[in-house]
Amino acid sequence: MKPDWEITGKCQICGVIGDPVEHTVSPIMHNAAFKALHLDYVYVPFKVSKQDLRNAVAGMRALNIHGFNVTIPHKVDIIPLLDEIDEFAGKIGSVNVVLNENGQMIGYNTDAHGFLYALLDQGVEPEGQRVAVIGAGGASRSICFALAERGAVLTILNRTPEKAARFATEMSEMTGQPIQVMALNDENLAGALDNAGILINTTSVGMYPQSDESPVKHDLIKPHLTVVDIIYNPFKTRLLLEAERAGARTISGIDMLVWQGALAFEIWTGRKAPVNVMRKEAQRFLKGHEK
Repeated sequence: MKPDWEITGKCQICGVIGDPVEHTVSPIMHNAAFKALHLDYVYVPFKVSKQDLRNAVAGMRALNIHGFNVTIPHKVDIIPLLDEIDEFAGKIGSVNVVLNENGQMIGYNTDAHGFLYALLDQGVEPEGQRVAVIGAGGASRSICFALAERGAVLTILNRTPEKAARFATEMSEMTGQPIQVMALNDENLAGALDNAGILINTTSVGMYPQSDESPVKHDLIKPHLTVVDIIYNPFKTRLLLEAERAGARTISGIDMLVWQGALAFEIWTGRKAPVNVMRKEAQRFLKGHEK
């Protein structure tokens, strides 16, 4: 009997590049989706350091890798190494998905809409809400763009506020929404959270194996908040656990992971993603491997 999923000589290879990648759940999620639709695709992780990014992209091109996700710390640095950037990704200035189309490396951004779909799927409408965002990296750019475009009022807190100020000014001009930037410290964070309805951590603080860390002191979290952590390993970060104890609503990084992954899947395959399969497998794996 022919197996329901097998790899042949025609297999299309997809993957993820980043550092670290040991924590990634994307191979579990995407391979389950490929299997569900009987597609001759496979998804694998590639650990790529910052200094090796240029060589990695050249290698992907030489090996005819069909497509790949881009994660920390490459979402901005990869842009000049690609042949073409989707207009939406160009506005944001961050790429998390690459498609190799007949040798042309094309960059896309599914983080922005993936994050927005994750909020809306959980019944959270950001329009008109004050939102405190921790971090100013590639993921933050995507999230802030999606929220500002939706009509949220943003405050970005970053250890180097000058970095955040540059892209905040650009996004304000593009979206027409004012974006405040502050240095990340306990005093500024406390003030921002007093007025915010949503708190979002876009940094890697609290990611496995540093799972005992949190970017926010527990006594700053109030019950009126919706707390979102884009980290998905561990399944519940220390930030989310402390938010639950404070009575706040929480949204895990798994929701954004699934939605951005589904949009990437559709770019690579041209097929509608089996979102429920992807979510189920990602959750199963994470809950079974929590540290």
